[in-house]
Amino acid sequence: MTALLRRRPAQKNAQAPATEQTHLAPAPPPAVRHATNRNGSTGGSPRQAGPTFLDLPPELHLQISQYLIYPDALSLKHANRYFHNLVFTGVRLKVEWLVQRRSLHLDCPSHTRCDMGSDLRFCRGSVALLMKRRREHIECESKPGLGCVVYSTPTCSHRRSFTARWTRWLRTTFTAELWWLLLAAIPLVFCGAWVAELLRVDGDRAVVDAGGGA
Repeated sequence: MTALLRRRPAQKNAQAPATEQTHLAPAPPPAVRHATNRNGSTGGSPRQAGPTFLDLPPELHLQISQYLIYPDALSLKHANRYFHNLVFTGVRLKVEWLVQRRSLHLDCPSHTRCDMGSDLRFCRGSVALLMKRRREHIECESKPGLGCVVYSTPTCSHRRSFTARWTRWLRTTFTAELWWLLLAAIPLVFCGAWVAELLRVDGDRAVVDAGGGA
C-alpha cells in the first residue's frame, strides 16, 4: 500500500509533460484560398495563395510608383486608400507627362485651360479625352516609329482594327434618336433620287419632242 502511494506522484509527474504538449498550439497551416469561378462562387480544390503586389513592403511600392507617368500613377492612386496616400501626382509629374507628349508630337491640352492645382481640375476637358485615347490604344502607332504608347514597345498588340474603331465610334457617337433619324431619312433620299430621275426623263422627252417638231 505504501509502495502504491509512493508511485502515484511519480505517475502524475510523468504525465505532466504530456499534458503540456497537448496544450501547445499547432503550427498554423499555409494560407489557402478556393478557386473562384467566373460567376463568383467558390469551388474546386483549394490551392496555396502566392504573394501579391500588396504583399510588397511600402518602400518598394513607393519606388515603383516613382517610375510611373501621370496616367498610370493616377490609376494606381485610385486603386485603394493605401495607394491614395502613397502615390504622388503633383504638378511636377503632370508637367513631365505633357513634355513627354510634346516630344512624341502627340496632342496636348491648351495651356490656357489646363489647371494643375489638383487631379480633379486637371482631368477635365481635353485631358480626360487624351487619357481615354491613350487607355484605348488609339494613339499607338499613329506616327511612324511611335510604337505602343502604353507599354513602350515597338509594336502595339492591343490596337484595334479600323473597322472595330469605326464601329465603336458609331456606337458611342450616334444615339438611338440619331439612328431613327437616319433610318427615316433613307426613304426620303430614295424618293428624292426617284423624283430627280423622273424630271430628267421628262426633260429628255421634252427635248426630243421639240427636236421632232422642228
